[in-house]
Amino acid sequence: MTVGILIIAHAPLASAMRACVLHVYPDVERSLVALDVQANDPPEATVAAAQIIFEQFNGAPVLVLTDVFGATPCNVAQKVVDGVQSKLVAGVNLPMLLRTINYRHESLDLLVARALAGGSQCIMQVAVSAPLNQTRNPHDPSHNDHQQ
Repeated sequence: MTVGILIIAHAPLASAMRACVLHVYPDVERSLVALDVQANDPPEATVAAAQIIFEQFNGAPVLVLTDVFGATPCNVAQKVVDGVQSKLVAGVNLPMLLRTINYRHESLDLLVARALAGGSQCIMQVAVSAPLNQTRNPHDPSHNDHQQ
């Protein structure tokens, strides 16, 4: 049975992540649902919306992904996830989400492991190099690197 995936995140992150996934995998539209938590929505309303979404999965297992542990989206998710037919992972990023889509036919417990691995293994420092047709002198005073 395919695991349903629900993203609960601060608006507009959940919908934006869903849109990114559908750009790559347009056939997963029914398996992937986004719930954007608006700044002024009471948590009770978001809990009610999440419960309605859970019903739409018709008893299939559900993996819930939230953006920040301890924030409203995660707190809402904790109220609707049962820990057996549904699991919760906080700290969603796009690599994690793509990994879960690729393996959504596996068991819920294996999918949680895949999500955690995808989220952490895809975070890395990337070496910065000059484009192939340009050379760069790192000590060139006329070159301005903007830092934040």
